[in-house]
Parts: sequence; C-alpha cells; structure tokens
Amino acid sequence: MLIDTHCHLDAAEFDRDRLHAAERARESGVGAIVIPAIARDNFQAVRDLAHGVPGGAYALGIHPLYVRHADDADLQRLRDAVAGAMDDPRFVAIGEIGLDFFVAEIASGPERERQEHFYQAQLKLAAEFGLPVLLHVRRSQDVLLKYLRRIEVPGGIAHAFNGSRQQADLFVQRGFALGMGGEMTYERSRNIRRLATDIDLSALVLETDAPDIPPAWLPRDDRRNTPAELPRIARALGELRGLPADEIAAATTANARRVLPRLAAVLEAAG
Repeated sequence: MLIDTHCHLDAAEFDRDRLHAAERARESGVGAIVIPAIARDNFQAVRDLAHGVPGGAYALGIHPLYVRHADDADLQRLRDAVAGAMDDPRFVAIGEIGLDFFVAEIASGPERERQEHFYQAQLKLAAEFGLPVLLHVRRSQDVLLKYLRRIEVPGGIAHAFNGSRQQADLFVQRGFALGMGGEMTYERSRNIRRLATDIDLSALVLETDAPDIPPAWLPRDDRRNTPAELPRIARALGELRGLPADEIAAATTANARRVLPRLAAVLEAAG
C-alpha cells in the first residue's frame, strides 16, 4: 500500500472527475490521500472531501502564497477549525503552511514579513495542539528552520523538498520526513535525485502534489498530475536506490505513519 502525503484533490482541475481520480488511485494501490487546505475558503471543502473518499485525510492551514488574501481573523478561524477537528479521525496535521521566496519581490519586504507572521502563528497552533505540520518549502529552508528552532512542533513533512543535504539533515533531526514526488523523475533534477538516493530511506515519504508537479512521463497535451501516478513515482524512487517497489512502498508508508500518527485511524478505517 502507498500513501500520497500531499494531494490537492479539491482543486478545480479535478472538478470533472474528482471521485473517479480518487478511485483510480485506490485501484492502483494508493491506500490513503492527504488533502491539505490552503486558505479559509477550503477548510470545509477538504474536510468534506476527505470524508467522501476511501482513505481520505486532511490538514488545515493557510498556504504562504495565500496569506496576501488573509488577515489575523483567519488565524482565529483556523484555530476554531482545528479545535473542532481534533475529534475527527481523518484530520492529521496543520498544513499547508510555510514560506515561499521563489519570486524576488516576495523574498524581501512586506509580503515576506506577512508570510513569516502567518508561518510563526501556525507553528504555535501546531505546538498548542500537538500536531505535525505539512511545510511548503521553496527557497526558504533556512528561515523555516529558524522558526522551528524557536517553536517546537512534533515534526511533519517538508513537502517537495529541494534544499541541500545539510538542510535536509536538519529537518530530519527535527522529526520531519522529506516529500518526494514528480520532480524526482526528471534527470535534470540532480539535487533532488541525489537526496532521494543518498539520504536514509527512513527520512522519505511519497507525494504527488496533484494536480501540480507532473512526473516526466505524462504527455505534453495533458500535464494534470493525479494520485494514480504515485505507484510509478514509487518505482522511480526504487530505481534510483536500487530497491524493489514493494520495499519502497513498505518503508514510505511506515514513514508517513510515523510523522503523521493520526493516519493510523484513517488506514484502519480504509481497510
């Protein structure tokens, strides 16, 4: 069994076939799909969707690229939603949260300050409720780590990780696994492929980030990624490491269950 630890199944790209996409993934061997929120407007949507598909799970948070549309009242709404979800076995983490400094205009100035404000507040929320976090990591590894040293959370997943080996080790030391997905399947992605090969397998989980980050084999006329691509992504990781796909599946599933402990109830319910 495989676990897609990061999939935006609620995205508009799935409006025409959302349940079919989830069923195709399940038929291909994906036993659970974690659906992270990105803003207040989809807190309820990801919850409902997680309850509507076998093996569905969800996280609640405000994505760094959406904080420009948020205010501090949304942080209170998030806290209320988290408090109300603690008895829900399909609720597994705070996320998607983090920092995105890819665009130069954001890497400094008011928007960066706003991202850091929301990131810090959501880390405090995770610490308060004892929840792991799903981290958006884009040219922001060192700043993310700075706040993790100040605010202790019970680990989680560094989604779509593409930092240095030293940075990777620091995240792992703080209880995080690194998310490996479609970007790993491109030969040009040398840094990610090196991490996928060299870092201890116990530090890796699988993800699609569907509908985004399509793997290399998807045709140019249909680049929509789906959770059904996860088994082939697992095989790609196995090829890089010289391991059979079933060993990759067993290890990454165990890792996901370790860093997202509440997934155990989801997997039990899914059978």
